Amino acid sequence: MQAALEQARKAAEAGEVPVGAVVTRRGEVIAAAHNTPRGLADPTAHAEILALRAAARALGQERLEGCDLWVTLEPCAMCAGAIAHARIARLYYAAADPKGGAVAHGARVFEHPQCHHRPEIYSGMGEEAAAGLLRDFFGTRR
Repeated sequence: MQAALEQARKAAEAGEVPVGAVVTRRGEVIAAAHNTPRGLADPTAHAEILALRAAARALGQERLEGCDLWVTLEPCAMCAGAIAHARIARLYYAAADPKGGAVAHGARVFEHPQCHHRPEIYSGMGEEAAAGLLRDFFGTRR
C-alpha cells in the first residue's frame, strides 16, 4: 500500500485527485499509476485503469490472473468493472468512498450476478494516510 500512497502523493503534486494504484504479482510490482484525468484530458484516466493498462502491457496479456491491485480509494463503478474484466485476484483498498465507491458502497459491482469475476476484497489498510491525503487536497481547494 505504501507504493500506492506514493503514487497518490504524485497525483496531488500534479493537481490531480490523490489516488494511486499498484498492480503486483507474487509480491513484485508490475505497474504503478496515479490519477491523471486532468493532465491527460481523459475522464477514464483513473489510477486503477492506468495501472491495469500498464500491467497488461508489461505482461503481454489482457487478463491479470494471479495479480493483486492495491489502491488508495475504493474503486468507482468504471474501475470495478475493469478490475472484474482484468480478472484481478485480490483487491486491496485503503479509504472507503461512500459517495463514489462501487465496491462496498453505491453500485456494489462485484455483488451483481452479471459480474463474471469477483476478486477477494480487503479494505482499510492505509486508510488514515489515504483519507488524510484526500482531506488535505480538497481542504486547500475549498
